[in-house]
Amino acid sequence: MACFLAPMALAVLTSLFRKKVPNILMIDVLNLLLWGGVLGLAVEHFSHGEVVPYPPFLTKGLEYVIPEVITIGFPMVMSVSGVWAFTVLMVNGPLSKLLKPSRLGIAGVSQAQK
Repeated sequence: MACFLAPMALAVLTSLFRKKVPNILMIDVLNLLLWGGVLGLAVEHFSHGEVVPYPPFLTKGLEYVIPEVITIGFPMVMSVSGVWAFTVLMVNGPLSKLLKPSRLGIAGVSQAQK
């Protein structure tokens, strides 16, 4: 019901401070991952009646919201952040020279056609 609140909190923070983060960290990728997940979960929860468009917005009390954010929301944040960190490491890390698009055959195909 409220598991999207944890990723939304991080998405708001990364959106506010994205100008202060170096470009090499690709913070826009993290923002897209987080906001996409938040939007998808919000639509799903709204369609099931767990989130309503009028106050108090959540259909269950804090005794259900807090445990769900801790047990589901925070692991979601950690997994999305892990995927983002892995992406940053693969693009900018020591293995980035091995994983050039031409080595994967993507650019190599277009080069051969010329």
